[in-house]
Order: sequence, then structure tokens, then C-alpha cells
Amino acid sequence: MAENKLNLSKKYEYAWDKYSQEDLVKVFALSDRYKDFMSRCKTERECVKDFITLAEKEGYVNLETVIKQNGSIKPGDKVYANNMDKTLAMFVIGTEPFENGMKILGAHVDSPRLDLKQNPLYEDTDLAMMETHYYGGIKKYQWVTIPLAIHGVFVKKDGTKVDVVIGEDENDPVIGISDLLIHLSADQMQKKLDKGIEGEDLNILVGSMPVEDKEAKDRVKTNVLKIFNDKYGIVEEDFVSAELEIVPAGKARDYGLDRSMVLAYGHDDRVCAYTSFEALVKIQNTDKTCVALFVDKEEIGSVGATGMHSKFFENVVAEVMDLCGQYNSIKLRRALANSKMLSSDVSAAYDPNFPSVMERKNSAYFGKGIVFNKYTGSRGKGGCNDANPEFIAELRAIMEKHGVIWQTAELGKVDQGGGGTIAYILAEYNMQVIDCGVALHNMHAPWEVASKADIYEAVKAYHAFLLEA
Repeated sequence: MAENKLNLSKKYEYAWDKYSQEDLVKVFALSDRYKDFMSRCKTERECVKDFITLAEKEGYVNLETVIKQNGSIKPGDKVYANNMDKTLAMFVIGTEPFENGMKILGAHVDSPRLDLKQNPLYEDTDLAMMETHYYGGIKKYQWVTIPLAIHGVFVKKDGTKVDVVIGEDENDPVIGISDLLIHLSADQMQKKLDKGIEGEDLNILVGSMPVEDKEAKDRVKTNVLKIFNDKYGIVEEDFVSAELEIVPAGKARDYGLDRSMVLAYGHDDRVCAYTSFEALVKIQNTDKTCVALFVDKEEIGSVGATGMHSKFFENVVAEVMDLCGQYNSIKLRRALANSKMLSSDVSAAYDPNFPSVMERKNSAYFGKGIVFNKYTGSRGKGGCNDANPEFIAELRAIMEKHGVIWQTAELGKVDQGGGGTIAYILAEYNMQVIDCGVALHNMHAPWEVASKADIYEAVKAYHAFLLEA
């Protein structure tokens, strides 16, 4: 009679080894949908707009419409709340009272980039240039000599909004930032990496052709303004009330000769936002109310009216509870405190090119599924959430029940640095929160890399959490 052996060791599974042919079809189909989304949506406004369009096709209703119609909300209803076109909260209303808590997926849809300054356009030596101010943590040298695009919105004095996308259509021109030629770079090459390109030197070349009027001042700049006016009907003053983001030009692509990965701008954190969205729309009926929250400004501290530190989410939950006939102040506090949340944010995948900053036993790896980070923070866990083991144990059981491939990691060696997410902000309500997302190469670079297997496992993990937590 064979002896039953107790398996005392934990070995994280390689997702590709588990997939049937049917699974592989699903993995690659999901990645195709995701690439389409990432190619369209390179700003937080574009993400929110796209999610709303997709959500309405799934039966979600604008919360403002319900309020204006003096309506009500009941279990099974699906609603969304749009905050200034840059933050979105989606709800599937559950059968249990709100005070029992909600199941929340929270991701951010802003990414590191360059923003145009409010008075960006100038002419220097017969070249039209635009000044920028970088947003979030970037390595500035990575943004030179690559094709860039303009995405954003002009808002005219009469309130008219004009959406702008230049550089994405194959017939569009692109723009870019020059770098010093190697032949004249002796001094530049002696500088530290973070000083090789200074922030004030991230000026974009946008034109070199003058208007025909030889008596005009700043003829090349004037020609660029004429192009903007002809296409979008704007004048130079309209830049003051514009929100224009400079992002890498081009579509998301398959990466690797085996097409096992996705190359895209903005994986951080739209890979977790998109997979959270796909997981939520699978939910039709639920016990506790399920929420997907997509926020702005995480890359600069979650500040402002569209960041996680704002009262938007708390206020929206109050509105939804009121429309369900369940609101009072103490029930709102109970609803938030009794909730459980996956702070859906990316992690760093082990990179064999840079092994010195990683600790192998506590690193994330491509193809080993979604990553649970008990804590992020920096060095002595500064600024982190640090999830409770009781919550982690519950999540382990959920993942096992649904066959989710998962792993756990820290963000590099202890003294190498670290990072933060929105987890600690939601934890201030006393809810259970843990960071949980997809591991990346090239995080915060113009082009980041993610594993298709990990993207697939993220949807499975988020869906399992919404079903079981």
C-alpha cells in the first residue's frame, strides 16, 4: 500500500504548464482585447471614457441619471459614477445590506508621462518647440529620441471641450525630444544618469516650417498655431485651459518571438484596471456589493479631487446607499470598515539583467501568475499598508478553490528603494486591504512589458475574489 506523503514545501506554479489548448485560446484572446484597449487609452480621461462605453453595453447606468430621475437602486442593479472624467466607480448591488461590507477592486489609470506646460509653445532658431513638465517617477533619459504623441483636451472659454489625439494614426505626424549627438557628448557622458537629461531640457520639437508671411513674428510658431486652429479651432490662449499629455506613440504589441508577452505604454496600472473591469462585468448577481474603482493621480501621491485622497468614493458610496434606502452615517462607516479590497497595482518582475536589486526567494516572476504584495513601502516598510495574515489566508483559500495561479513578492531588496499604492488610503477606513497585481519589466519606462499568462490569471483572481470574499 502506497504511503501518503505530506507536502510541506511551497513551490509556485508556472502558469504555462497548466494551460490546455482551450485555455491558451482564452489567454491570447484576452490579451488581444487588452492590447486594443491599451492602444486606444493612453490617458486617464480616455480610460474612463472607454470603460463607460463598455460598461453601458453591459447594462450599467449612470448614477447621476438615477439621482435626477428620483429613482432607486435594488439588488442586481449595475451603476457607475464618473468623477470629472478622470475617476470612475462601478457597482453591482448585492443582496446583503451595505453595512456588511463591500468587495472592492481598486486600480489607478494615470501613468508616468510628460505634461505640456500652460504656456508651452515657443520658437527658438526657427524651430517651434513645446515645454513640458514630467508627471510621476520617470527616468528622463528614456524619453528622448523616441516617437511621441499628444493626447488630451482643450477647454475653451465657453466650456466647449475639444479632444486631441495627434501621433497615433499611421498617417499622423509624430513629435519628439532631441538628444545630444555622441560626437559632442564628452561632458554629458560624465554626468550622473539622473542629470544627463534635465527636466527643463525635455522640450519637444513640433515644427520647422514658417508661414508664408515673411513679415510675421515667430513664423514657425505661427504656422504650428495655424495647424492647431485649422484642425481644432483653438488659439494660443486655449493652452491655458488645456490638459495635454505627451505619451509614446504607437500601438501595444506582442512581445517575444513566442508572443507570450505584451509591450505597451501604461501597464502601470492599466493592466490591473482593465483586468479588474473584465472581472467585474462577469458579476451579474452577488451577496455583498461588488465595486471596481479606477482613480487618478496615484503616480503623484493620490492627491487632488480625482485622487484616492479625495472624498469622491466615500460620497458615492453614501449616494448609492441612500438610493438603496440604507444610508445613515453610522451604516456608511460600517460599510467601509467591513469591506475587503484588492489594491490592484503592479509589481516588479525579476529581471536577469539586473539581479543585484532583487531577492530571488521574494521576487515575482513572469508566468507565475498574479502577485500578492503583503506590503510595499520603502526600506523599513515606510508608507505601506502591510496586510493582515488572516486576510491573506482567506485569499489563499479563494485562489486555491478557483485554480488561480498566484505568487507573492516584495518590491526588490530591502534597502534598494520601494514604492507605494492606494492600499494604505482605503485601509484608513479600517477595511482589509492587500496589494495584488501583475508583475512588469521596465516599470515606469515609456514601454513596459507584462506576461500574457499573468494578465489572464489576474482576471481569474479578481473574479474569484468578487465571487467569494
